[in-house]
Amino acid sequence: MSNRQLHFGLMFWANGTHPSGWRMPTAHETAPFDIEFLQKVTQIAEGAKFDFLFLGDRLASDPALQTTNPSQMSRLEPFVSAASLAAATSHIGIVVTANPTYYDPYNIAHLTASLDHLSGGRASWNLVTGADEIAAANFSRDEHWDTEKRYDWADEFVEVTRKLWDSWDEDAYDADPVSGARAINHQGRFFNINGPLAVKRPPQGHIVILHAGTSDRSRELGARDADVIFAAGPNIPAAKAYYDDIKARAKKHGRSADDIAILPGMTPIVAPTTAEAVKIYDQLNSFIQIDSEDTAEEHRRYGALGGRGKRNLSNVTRTIGVDVIGRGVDEVVDPLVLKEANEDGQKLFAQITERTRRDVTGANRITYRDLIIAAAGQGGGVVGNPKEVADHIEHWFEARACDGFNIFPAYNPDTVSAFADLVVPILQNRGLYRRDYSGPTFRDHLGLKRPANSLTRTVVAAE
Repeated sequence: MSNRQLHFGLMFWANGTHPSGWRMPTAHETAPFDIEFLQKVTQIAEGAKFDFLFLGDRLASDPALQTTNPSQMSRLEPFVSAASLAAATSHIGIVVTANPTYYDPYNIAHLTASLDHLSGGRASWNLVTGADEIAAANFSRDEHWDTEKRYDWADEFVEVTRKLWDSWDEDAYDADPVSGARAINHQGRFFNINGPLAVKRPPQGHIVILHAGTSDRSRELGARDADVIFAAGPNIPAAKAYYDDIKARAKKHGRSADDIAILPGMTPIVAPTTAEAVKIYDQLNSFIQIDSEDTAEEHRRYGALGGRGKRNLSNVTRTIGVDVIGRGVDEVVDPLVLKEANEDGQKLFAQITERTRRDVTGANRITYRDLIIAAAGQGGGVVGNPKEVADHIEHWFEARACDGFNIFPAYNPDTVSAFADLVVPILQNRGLYRRDYSGPTFRDHLGLKRPANSLTRTVVAAE
């Protein structure tokens, strides 16, 4: 039995992470604006002892997202939502997304510290530098900064924010409110900030920081500053290489490998039987709009899990290297297509077989619709019965390709309930996952110590 314990987060897109999740019969199409529904799903995740619930944000919108990623088209501001979700729960961590490129450190320090107090030590900041160029136009800017400037800004931003969190002594309000606070007097490349913060030190000391990214700058920021990292892991070798790299970088920054939890995203579609799970997967994909076979590849906005190409046979042809234009969408695939497909095409067929249990021969055949959905990057990640999904999780975890998973529910609330009711008990029985929370704060869930006040240490050293 492993001594390590899995960590789970819930990537909460109220309309689901599948582009047609909102169209499922039991889904709630206006969910993003129904706070009782948001609280209900959060409570399901807390009942399953999830480490955290993650609230994303987007600083720009586009109606074009309605067919590729409706959950990113419109939703509530995360700090506002988080306060309500914290009030309806008692243990689960609440993650809010805030892009430092379009914030000021004082704002973020004030908002996150306030949320940590309101939640009793469960607040977390998802630090993203932002790749959406259209956001600049919403903040009176001529252009979106390049990667290097965004990360230079973010590096100092985190430094200043932590100083602001530390600008109050632990017992300031109990002893002497006047002497318990201090100015930080930060003079840097981008920020000149006096302080102190207008709220006492957060219950967790420092808010848990989450980060995602694969670039070298992103990896460095994550290894130095993040407590949780969201990672993209298409397979175990790739995920393990990323995992090992982050852990090694963390040690170079004087941190323990256990100080950072690395959680790849996973979309589980689970049902009591494999056949039922595949049926749900197929039903979701049946609602996806197939694009026309025009030659013009007009710009489309995808966003995060929105996909990587138009949903048509032209995209399939480009992906697999075999001309399939003109075939019927629901026609079964000719075995010769698989035989002639390039390396990417071979991988695509294998992925379809893994998720649907269909192939190009036999009774259950792959269709061109299956190819269209897979080539566009849509659909689920792991499809199967409870044991199959639990086995997948355990395999990745024991291979040290991850420390757990960030669960992306295809649609709400059913996929969250199914995972909680069917998969979690198996993992608990295997000794891989907690049966109860070890403490009330997010740091407790991650096994992280409460950091000492850096400014207090500085003052004591000076004396």
